[in-house]
Amino acid sequence: MSDVYGFDAFSPQQIAERVQSVGVVKARLPLLSMVMLGMLAGAFIGLGALYYTLVVSDAQLSFAVARVLGAVCFSLGLLLVVVAGAELFTGNNLLAMAWADGKVTTREVLRNWVVVCAANFAGAAGLAVLVFLSGHTGMNGGAVGRAYLAIATAKSTMPLTELFFRGVLCNVLVCMAVWMALAGRSVIDKFAAIVLPISAFVAAGFEHSIANMYFFPLALMLKSAGAALPAGGDAITVYAMLRNLVPVIAGNIVGGSVLVALVYHVIYRRPARPGS
Repeated sequence: MSDVYGFDAFSPQQIAERVQSVGVVKARLPLLSMVMLGMLAGAFIGLGALYYTLVVSDAQLSFAVARVLGAVCFSLGLLLVVVAGAELFTGNNLLAMAWADGKVTTREVLRNWVVVCAANFAGAAGLAVLVFLSGHTGMNGGAVGRAYLAIATAKSTMPLTELFFRGVLCNVLVCMAVWMALAGRSVIDKFAAIVLPISAFVAAGFEHSIANMYFFPLALMLKSAGAALPAGGDAITVYAMLRNLVPVIAGNIVGGSVLVALVYHVIYRRPARPGS
Protein backbone atom coordinates (compact mmCIF):
# COMPACT_ATOMS: atom_id res chain seq x y z
CA MET A 1 0.00 0.00 0.00
CA SER A 2 1.33 3.43 -0.88
CA ASP A 3 1.60 6.33 1.56
CA VAL A 4 2.94 9.87 1.53
CA TYR A 5 6.39 8.48 0.73
CA GLY A 6 5.16 6.60 -2.33
CA PHE A 7 6.33 3.23 -3.53
CA ASP A 8 10.03 4.08 -3.62
CA ALA A 9 10.84 4.39 0.07
CA PHE A 10 9.65 3.19 3.44
CA SER A 11 8.24 5.84 5.75
CA PRO A 12 10.01 6.70 9.05
CA GLN A 13 7.36 4.68 10.93
CA GLN A 14 8.07 1.68 8.69
CA ILE A 15 11.81 2.15 9.14
CA ALA A 16 11.34 1.97 12.91
CA GLU A 17 9.45 -1.30 12.50
CA ARG A 18 12.20 -2.68 10.27
CA VAL A 19 14.93 -1.62 12.70
CA GLN A 20 13.12 -3.45 15.48
CA SER A 21 12.58 -6.65 13.50
CA VAL A 22 16.13 -6.66 12.10
CA GLY A 23 17.45 -6.07 15.61
CA VAL A 24 15.72 -9.20 16.88
CA VAL A 25 17.29 -11.27 14.11
CA LYS A 26 20.75 -9.80 14.72
CA ALA A 27 20.57 -10.36 18.47
CA ARG A 28 19.81 -14.06 17.96
CA LEU A 29 22.28 -14.94 15.23
CA PRO A 30 24.21 -18.18 15.80
CA LEU A 31 27.62 -17.48 17.32
CA LEU A 32 29.66 -18.67 14.31
CA SER A 33 27.63 -16.56 11.88
CA MET A 34 27.92 -13.55 14.17
CA VAL A 35 31.70 -13.92 14.41
CA MET A 36 32.26 -14.42 10.69
CA LEU A 37 29.95 -11.57 9.71
CA GLY A 38 31.65 -9.39 12.31
CA MET A 39 35.08 -10.15 10.86
CA LEU A 40 33.81 -9.24 7.41
CA ALA A 41 32.48 -5.90 8.68
CA GLY A 42 35.81 -5.06 10.32
CA ALA A 43 37.60 -5.78 7.05
CA PHE A 44 35.02 -3.79 5.05
CA ILE A 45 35.44 -0.71 7.24
CA GLY A 46 39.20 -1.15 6.95
CA LEU A 47 38.88 -1.08 3.17
CA GLY A 48 37.00 2.21 3.45
CA ALA A 49 39.77 3.56 5.70
CA LEU A 50 42.37 2.39 3.18
CA TYR A 51 40.58 4.24 0.38
CA TYR A 52 40.35 7.38 2.54
CA THR A 53 44.05 7.31 3.44
CA LEU A 54 45.08 6.91 -0.18
CA VAL A 55 43.28 10.18 -1.02
CA VAL A 56 44.45 12.27 1.95
CA SER A 57 48.07 11.18 1.40
CA ASP A 58 48.16 13.40 -1.70
CA ALA A 59 49.76 16.63 -0.47
CA GLN A 60 48.74 18.46 -3.66
CA LEU A 61 45.08 18.45 -2.62
CA SER A 62 43.73 21.28 -0.49
CA PHE A 63 42.58 20.45 3.04
CA ALA A 64 38.86 20.59 2.24
CA VAL A 65 39.13 18.70 -1.05
CA ALA A 66 41.25 15.95 0.49
CA ARG A 67 38.94 15.56 3.49
CA VAL A 68 35.70 15.53 1.52
CA LEU A 69 36.93 13.37 -1.35
CA GLY A 70 38.59 10.95 1.05
CA ALA A 71 35.46 10.87 3.20
CA VAL A 72 33.29 9.97 0.21
CA CYS A 73 35.69 7.12 -0.54
CA PHE A 74 35.48 5.95 3.09
CA SER A 75 31.76 5.35 2.51
CA LEU A 76 32.79 2.18 0.68
CA GLY A 77 33.06 0.49 4.08
CA LEU A 78 29.44 0.90 5.18
CA LEU A 79 28.19 0.27 1.64
CA LEU A 80 29.88 -3.13 1.74
CA VAL A 81 28.44 -3.83 5.19
CA VAL A 82 24.87 -2.91 4.22
CA VAL A 83 24.74 -4.29 0.67
CA ALA A 84 27.01 -7.34 0.91
CA GLY A 85 25.90 -8.18 4.45
CA ALA A 86 27.98 -8.03 7.63
CA GLU A 87 27.68 -7.30 11.35
CA LEU A 88 29.09 -3.91 12.37
CA PHE A 89 29.25 -2.96 16.05
CA THR A 90 28.50 0.72 15.50
CA GLY A 91 25.47 0.03 13.31
CA ASN A 92 24.29 -2.64 15.75
CA ASN A 93 23.92 0.01 18.43
CA LEU A 94 20.47 0.36 16.86
CA LEU A 95 19.57 -2.88 18.66
CA ALA A 96 18.65 -0.57 21.53
CA MET A 97 15.32 -0.01 19.78
CA ALA A 98 14.39 -3.71 19.90
CA TRP A 99 15.60 -3.77 23.51
CA ALA A 100 13.45 -0.79 24.45
CA ASP A 101 10.47 -2.52 22.84
CA GLY A 102 11.11 -5.58 25.01
CA LYS A 103 11.76 -7.79 21.97
CA VAL A 104 15.30 -8.73 23.04
CA THR A 105 16.94 -8.99 26.44
CA THR A 106 19.83 -6.97 27.83
CA ARG A 107 21.93 -10.13 27.74
CA GLU A 108 21.20 -10.67 24.04
CA VAL A 109 22.13 -7.08 23.19
CA LEU A 110 25.38 -7.21 25.19
CA ARG A 111 26.26 -10.60 23.66
CA ASN A 112 25.87 -9.12 20.19
CA TRP A 113 27.86 -6.00 20.97
CA VAL A 114 30.75 -7.81 22.66
CA VAL A 115 31.03 -10.59 20.07
CA VAL A 116 30.61 -8.29 17.07
CA CYS A 117 33.03 -5.67 18.41
CA ALA A 118 35.70 -8.32 19.04
CA ALA A 119 35.10 -9.86 15.61
CA ASN A 120 35.26 -6.40 13.99
CA PHE A 121 38.67 -5.93 15.62
CA ALA A 122 39.87 -9.27 14.28
CA GLY A 123 38.70 -8.42 10.77
CA ALA A 124 40.10 -4.89 10.78
CA ALA A 125 43.46 -5.95 12.26
CA GLY A 126 43.63 -8.92 9.89
CA LEU A 127 43.17 -6.61 6.92
CA ALA A 128 45.88 -4.33 8.36
CA VAL A 129 48.31 -7.28 8.34
CA LEU A 130 47.50 -8.07 4.71
CA VAL A 131 47.87 -4.42 3.70
CA PHE A 132 51.21 -4.16 5.50
CA LEU A 133 52.53 -7.29 3.81
CA SER A 134 51.28 -6.10 0.41
CA GLY A 135 53.58 -3.06 0.39
CA HIS A 136 50.59 -0.76 -0.16
CA THR A 137 51.95 1.78 2.34
CA GLY A 138 54.96 2.43 0.11
CA MET A 139 52.80 3.98 -2.62
CA ASN A 140 53.44 7.56 -3.73
CA GLY A 141 56.99 7.48 -2.47
CA GLY A 142 55.91 6.32 0.98
CA ALA A 143 53.37 9.13 1.39
CA VAL A 144 50.60 6.62 2.07
CA GLY A 145 52.54 5.09 4.96
CA ARG A 146 53.31 8.54 6.34
CA ALA A 147 49.61 9.39 6.20
CA TYR A 148 48.77 6.31 8.27
CA LEU A 149 51.36 7.29 10.88
CA ALA A 150 50.11 10.88 11.01
CA ILE A 151 46.52 9.70 11.48
CA ALA A 152 47.50 7.28 14.26
CA THR A 153 49.63 9.93 15.97
CA ALA A 154 46.71 12.35 16.08
CA LYS A 155 44.43 9.65 17.45
CA SER A 156 47.03 8.68 20.08
CA THR A 157 47.35 12.16 21.53
CA MET A 158 43.77 13.45 21.43
CA PRO A 159 42.22 14.32 24.84
CA LEU A 160 39.84 11.68 26.23
CA THR A 161 36.85 14.01 26.32
CA GLU A 162 37.33 14.89 22.66
CA LEU A 163 37.58 11.20 21.77
CA PHE A 164 34.31 10.49 23.58
CA PHE A 165 32.31 13.32 22.01
CA ARG A 166 33.77 12.69 18.56
CA GLY A 167 32.65 9.09 19.04
CA VAL A 168 29.15 10.29 19.93
CA LEU A 169 28.88 12.51 16.85
CA CYS A 170 30.35 9.83 14.60
CA ASN A 171 27.78 7.20 15.49
CA VAL A 172 24.85 9.56 15.30
CA LEU A 173 25.73 9.93 11.62
CA VAL A 174 26.59 6.24 11.11
CA CYS A 175 23.30 5.08 12.62
CA MET A 176 21.38 7.71 10.67
CA ALA A 177 23.03 6.34 7.52
CA VAL A 178 21.94 2.80 8.45
CA TRP A 179 18.47 4.10 9.37
CA MET A 180 18.03 5.86 6.03
CA ALA A 181 19.47 2.90 4.10
CA LEU A 182 16.61 0.83 5.52
CA ALA A 183 14.21 3.25 3.80
CA GLY A 184 15.53 2.22 0.41
CA ARG A 185 14.52 -0.72 -1.72
CA SER A 186 17.45 -0.79 -4.14
CA VAL A 187 21.24 -0.65 -4.03
CA ILE A 188 21.11 2.85 -5.52
CA ASP A 189 18.75 3.94 -2.74
CA LYS A 190 21.15 2.61 -0.11
CA PHE A 191 24.11 4.28 -1.80
CA ALA A 192 22.34 7.64 -1.79
CA ALA A 193 21.35 7.25 1.87
CA ILE A 194 24.79 6.23 3.09
CA VAL A 195 27.32 8.44 1.32
CA LEU A 196 26.45 11.88 2.70
CA PRO A 197 26.16 11.00 6.44
CA ILE A 198 29.28 8.82 6.36
CA SER A 199 31.34 11.32 4.39
CA ALA A 200 30.19 14.06 6.78
CA PHE A 201 31.48 12.30 9.90
CA VAL A 202 34.78 11.39 8.28
CA ALA A 203 35.40 14.85 6.83
CA ALA A 204 34.58 16.39 10.23
CA GLY A 205 37.19 14.21 11.94
CA PHE A 206 34.81 12.28 14.20
CA GLU A 207 35.94 8.97 15.70
CA HIS A 208 34.78 5.54 14.50
CA SER A 209 35.97 2.75 16.77
CA ILE A 210 36.13 0.07 14.07
CA ALA A 211 38.07 2.27 11.64
CA ASN A 212 40.54 2.88 14.46
CA MET A 213 40.92 -0.89 14.82
CA TYR A 214 42.43 -0.79 11.34
CA PHE A 215 44.49 2.40 11.64
CA PHE A 216 46.28 1.50 14.87
CA PRO A 217 47.49 -2.04 14.04
CA LEU A 218 48.79 -0.88 10.67
CA ALA A 219 50.57 2.11 12.21
CA LEU A 220 52.06 -0.12 14.91
CA MET A 221 53.43 -2.48 12.24
CA LEU A 222 54.89 0.44 10.29
CA LYS A 223 56.51 1.76 13.47
CA SER A 224 57.97 -1.66 14.33
CA ALA A 225 59.34 -1.94 10.78
CA GLY A 226 61.37 1.22 11.32
CA ALA A 227 59.30 3.70 9.36
CA ALA A 228 60.18 7.35 9.91
CA LEU A 229 57.78 8.72 12.48
CA PRO A 230 56.11 12.16 12.37
CA ALA A 231 56.46 14.55 15.29
CA GLY A 232 54.86 12.85 18.28
CA GLY A 233 54.87 9.48 16.53
CA ASP A 234 56.44 7.78 19.54
CA ALA A 235 52.97 8.04 21.10
CA ILE A 236 51.73 5.25 18.80
CA THR A 237 51.62 2.29 21.20
CA VAL A 238 49.27 -0.53 22.14
CA TYR A 239 48.35 1.49 25.23
CA ALA A 240 47.50 4.47 23.01
CA MET A 241 45.26 2.24 20.92
CA LEU A 242 43.36 1.07 24.01
CA ARG A 243 43.26 4.62 25.37
CA ASN A 244 41.62 5.66 22.11
CA LEU A 245 39.21 2.76 21.75
CA VAL A 246 37.66 2.83 25.23
CA PRO A 247 36.23 6.38 25.09
CA VAL A 248 35.45 6.12 21.37
CA ILE A 249 33.48 2.88 21.86
CA ALA A 250 31.62 4.49 24.77
CA GLY A 251 30.85 7.53 22.63
CA ASN A 252 29.72 5.38 19.71
CA ILE A 253 27.30 3.54 22.00
CA VAL A 254 25.81 6.77 23.33
CA GLY A 255 25.50 8.30 19.87
CA GLY A 256 23.92 5.28 18.21
CA SER A 257 21.87 3.77 21.04
CA VAL A 258 20.67 6.84 22.91
CA LEU A 259 20.61 9.69 20.39
CA VAL A 260 19.27 7.63 17.47
CA ALA A 261 17.68 4.33 18.54
CA LEU A 262 16.06 5.43 21.79
CA VAL A 263 15.00 8.81 20.43
CA TYR A 264 13.22 7.15 17.50
CA HIS A 265 11.78 4.56 19.86
CA VAL A 266 10.09 7.33 21.83
CA ILE A 267 8.85 9.00 18.64
CA TYR A 268 7.61 6.02 16.64
CA ARG A 269 7.40 2.92 18.84
CA ARG A 270 6.45 3.90 22.37
CA PRO A 271 3.09 5.53 21.47
CA ALA A 272 2.06 2.32 19.70
CA ARG A 273 2.30 0.22 22.86
CA PRO A 274 -1.05 -0.79 24.33
CA GLY A 275 -2.12 1.39 27.24
CA SER A 276 0.42 4.13 26.51
